[in-house]
Amino acid sequence: MQKTSSRLLALLSLLQARPEWSGDDLAERLEVTVRTVRRDIDRLRALGYPVATDKGPGGGYRLRPGSQMPPLLFDDEQIIALAVALQSTAHPAIAEDADRALATIRNVLPPRLRQRVDALHVTTVRPADPGAPSAQALDLLTTVSTAIQRREVLRLDYTPYQEAAPQRRRVEPHHLVAWRTHWYLLAWDLDRDDWRTFRTDRMTPRTPTGPRFTVRQLPGGGVSAFVTSRFRGSDGTEAAWPCQGEAILDLPASEVVPHTADGMVEPLGPTRCRVITGSWSWIALAASLGRFDANLHVIGPPALQEACATLARRYAAAEPGRLDAPKR
Repeated sequence: MQKTSSRLLALLSLLQARPEWSGDDLAERLEVTVRTVRRDIDRLRALGYPVATDKGPGGGYRLRPGSQMPPLLFDDEQIIALAVALQSTAHPAIAEDADRALATIRNVLPPRLRQRVDALHVTTVRPADPGAPSAQALDLLTTVSTAIQRREVLRLDYTPYQEAAPQRRRVEPHHLVAWRTHWYLLAWDLDRDDWRTFRTDRMTPRTPTGPRFTVRQLPGGGVSAFVTSRFRGSDGTEAAWPCQGEAILDLPASEVVPHTADGMVEPLGPTRCRVITGSWSWIALAASLGRFDANLHVIGPPALQEACATLARRYAAAEPGRLDAPKR
């Protein structure tokens, strides 16, 4: 039989693993009697863990939310995953808190785990000047998340890109999404009768919230696919770029891969590679391929070839200009 301290940790780990356990199941997993399980449950309660008991034939034990945060139990792989996740956070509003949380965890790790965490050092590259995050950023995220969980209509003032005056919007909030260095609210806009994404640093929620709503079905198969599609200029039902093409560059694949995050690069020898990539317009796709300092051979489709020809004419006709020069 395990020592009491080891058995309590094993019991706590089981209670955290799934919503509810019967006394017989716990006794079988821990290889003890049901009476011992009851005593160990009482010991956990004395240590501050809120273990609830459901009586009756289908009853059992469950770890319920408490008023205070009790100590948590993680296995080795969960600790490693948590350390990597805390190092990988890119949002300025929580970066400092994530660093402090990681330091707190590291200080209490045994040497074997501390060495593994230190070996998995991750550096997240943030924009050179992301701007000072609002002191209310986390409060705003909490307000939005609460409205999502309660399914309550959110009234907000929103300032769209390149506009000075905020607009009053009424939305059904569905998901809070992290995209690169910004948080976005994915919501159904009641006034525009369509799905919209709102940057949270451009919105100010108003109180009180509105009535409760019924959750709508999101098109596109999921949040990730829908948001990716919208940011790529599509209607949300297809995550692929609306404009996709293929070309050959007279460059080694190793020099092209770092600059083609959303595309496929295939080596065609030591000095050439084939690139299949996409963009929100044919002109944008042609420009992205033309940024490489190498000869470009467009395979297709014809729309990409035409876009490259259009850019070539514009570049050939480009003239030196001045800020004070009159427009023609």
